[in-house]
Amino acid sequence: MTGREGGTPPVRPGVYLLTREASPQFHEPILVRVIRQLERTTYDGWVWVDVYQLDRHGDATQRRALFLRPAGMRQVNVPPVPYAERRSRPRSAVASVTG
Repeated sequence: MTGREGGTPPVRPGVYLLTREASPQFHEPILVRVIRQLERTTYDGWVWVDVYQLDRHGDATQRRALFLRPAGMRQVNVPPVPYAERRSRPRSAVASVTG
């Protein structure tokens, strides 16, 4: 996909941090994995993208279509966290109850 006539850069698949620089809707930053840029008519400098919103482990939690400025997207590297290592603290031993 190439840039549009107005010079808006294309959005490539990858993991991005979205903040207010990308759109005012991201007053709380979110992490997303871009699937593709949607072919919708928009204002110059803005695009629609199809994404998966990611949790703190890098797992997809929700699929969304977002309207944003590609210039405000920050590509990041999110290494996968194995499921077995996700607990923040070890489980305590389970006490048995005897009657």
